Amino acid sequence: MKIKHLVIGCSVLLSAHSAMAQQKPEDVIRNRQATFNVIAANVGRIKANLDGDYKKDQVVKAAAVIQAIANAGLNSLFVAGTDKGVGYHESQAKAELFDPANSKKVDEVVDNFNEQANQLALLTTIGDKAAVQAQFGKFRATCKACHDSFRVDSTAATPAPAPAK
Repeated sequence: MKIKHLVIGCSVLLSAHSAMAQQKPEDVIRNRQATFNVIAANVGRIKANLDGDYKKDQVVKAAAVIQAIANAGLNSLFVAGTDKGVGYHESQAKAELFDPANSKKVDEVVDNFNEQANQLALLTTIGDKAAVQAQFGKFRATCKACHDSFRVDSTAATPAPAPAK
């Protein structure tokens, strides 16, 4: 991906984020899910390179996408009232994410995600696979911290539907 396209994409993302509060809840959820799908795809791209044949240029590009999204204002994807509802699928955000009492913790989690994404992007340009591997672990720990605190466990067993009457 060329830098020009990345800048345009980030501009679109920032514009979209500023309009989130005015969107229907299902549109906000859909935008949030799409954003995190892009992050996940690029995390997978980095992991594939770390697990296999390391291609520095692919890792640099994937880390740059993650960094751009991380710094585009992720907090704006979490509009009050979007903990429940359907975007592309049911929202997995816990209500605690939107509780003002947790705002400091949310900010810390997002700030750490941003910091680790920035560090990852920087290290990928050097090309030291071992350093990238170590930083990638730190970065992924920020994902886990948010999921553990603010995301519904989608692997938990769901109760069987009630029998039809």
